[in-house]
Amino acid sequence: MYRQEINQMIDSLPDEELVKVYWSIETIRQKYLFSKNMHDKGVVILTLLEKEHRIKDLWDSSFAKNISDETKNDIHYNQYKWHIFSYKKQECFEKEAARNGFDAMTKNELYVMYQNLPDIVFEYNNANDIVASDFDYEQDIYLFDKNFTWTYVHTHESMCGPYFYKIV
Repeated sequence: MYRQEINQMIDSLPDEELVKVYWSIETIRQKYLFSKNMHDKGVVILTLLEKEHRIKDLWDSSFAKNISDETKNDIHYNQYKWHIFSYKKQECFEKEAARNGFDAMTKNELYVMYQNLPDIVFEYNNANDIVASDFDYEQDIYLFDKNFTWTYVHTHESMCGPYFYKIV
């Protein structure tokens, strides 16, 4: 039913509007494939709405604790926390080394936050089978263990990241 209606709507649009339709559909498709992949792997995703600010503050105090407020301001940390890695203010693994570091970690329970969703943190349970490539289409996503000992970040910029940082 919907397919026929969608096709009629698409047919009524001029060609120059089809690129917008394409990217809208591609965004929906990628979100669906991501959710399906997590479900197929048995990952249980909970949305945390009451302690999200505390968790984000703990991310800051754990992974950016040695970065001064002045430096954070200089690198636009509030815009993108991952700038601590791209501006080389925090040593970390990058690219394939970051992917390998993340893949090697035990991930039964972890937190996930997005830069562009300031009031939500997700908790992933039964997540041991997830790997870095599962997040290749996600943008500005931060994954970290519940003890705040490591974090993996996939950015929206292909030349930046991914990053993996482990507290030693």
